[in-house]
Amino acid sequence: MNDAKEATLQSFRDRGVTQVQLGLTDIDGVLRGKFVSLEKFASVLGDTGGFCDCILGWDVADKLYDNAQFTGWHTGFPDAQFRLIADTLRWLPGTPVPFFLGEFVTDAGGDHSLCPRTRLRAVLARAAAEGITVKLGFEYEFFVFDETPQSVRAKGYRDLKPLTPGNFGYSVLREAAGSELFNGLFDYATAIDCPIEGLHCETGPGVWEAALAVTDALDAADRGNLFKTFSKAYFQKRGRLATFMAKWSMQYPGQSGHCHFSFWDTAGKSLFFDGSAAAGISAVQRHALGGLRRYLPEFIALVAPTVNSYTRLVKGAWAPTAYTWGIENRTTAIRAIPGSAKSQRLECRVSGADANPYLAAAGILGAALLGVVERLEPGEPVVGNAYDVADRLVGAERFPTTLREAAERFAASAAARRLFGDPFVDHFVATRLWESREYERSVNDWQLDRYFEII
Repeated sequence: MNDAKEATLQSFRDRGVTQVQLGLTDIDGVLRGKFVSLEKFASVLGDTGGFCDCILGWDVADKLYDNAQFTGWHTGFPDAQFRLIADTLRWLPGTPVPFFLGEFVTDAGGDHSLCPRTRLRAVLARAAAEGITVKLGFEYEFFVFDETPQSVRAKGYRDLKPLTPGNFGYSVLREAAGSELFNGLFDYATAIDCPIEGLHCETGPGVWEAALAVTDALDAADRGNLFKTFSKAYFQKRGRLATFMAKWSMQYPGQSGHCHFSFWDTAGKSLFFDGSAAAGISAVQRHALGGLRRYLPEFIALVAPTVNSYTRLVKGAWAPTAYTWGIENRTTAIRAIPGSAKSQRLECRVSGADANPYLAAAGILGAALLGVVERLEPGEPVVGNAYDVADRLVGAERFPTTLREAAERFAASAAARRLFGDPFVDHFVATRLWESREYERSVNDWQLDRYFEII
């Protein structure tokens, strides 16, 4: 046993630790895991362990895909190998149990072709080969309800009671009145090493927005994944419920998962900032914008991965409908944010709160990276209302309007296959087509309200 491993185990024994919680991320971004004894933990620390590969073969409702080749009844659901990521240790508030993230590996210990975390790491490795490092931060909008997991089901998800009524965007009144919950979430996120830079009310009853601190891209995706899971746990422990679905009601804007990012060289100098250029936009930042223009519509299934995602990407709802970019323009798909050598960045406003953080980051950064490598140009920035421009766009720059169309674009994308590999593209497309079919064979409330009596 090496010294670092023994030191970790001894520190846990000294704190009275008897069990450890592990978490692995599935295709949808759901964190799956288990508690293991300290002895079992010791056996996988610095080595690999096994976890049933069904979590890569079922949907968010634990229903098995019928169109996936990787795993299924035909394989017998063997264990997939995983490794613990030692530097992801968190101590969850109110419990003496340490928590670790893991990632799937091949039987030989290499990167797993379907693991969301390793797909992002592969994109970052491509960036590193070009001398580029990435800083990134997610900001999430989510609705909080005065409900429980039991009560929303008993109500059939109708007539839900938001935590607070009315539209109170940036409301100091709401924040002051709810300071115990606001301050508590702020401290809770800090305790699990997912620090929040800003937390406020958004427009809509009970809707909040949390901007997570910027850090290295892989760590930022870890934080996004953990924040989404454990903020929901935070509210459920207090008799409330939070949702990150892209749009829970057509009466209100959707919930975004905006991604802020910037490229840097290996010496820590911003590659996005050029003080002599208009708005400080360097050639690298311009080419990144060009890559997003060219490839983001092909990769959109990664940032809008659910049927519900496309109810958010509609005109006039603070979400884009086509590839557009602008300087400090919140009506565009990509917002270029001028600043200094420290703050110059891009904000991708396409991704929803429902996206898997690893895959959203992989898609956004992959598109931007291809633009830099291929020296693509983005065209002129939009000034004013980008929806007017989007209405005039046709073809590839228009975003898909359904998950099925998005999956089909992703399947046909040669760039996606180069970046993410055929096994991942084929499996991810199969999962999105399954999701579409599950929706298409259902009878929803709109259909009942529309046709039940009159037709």
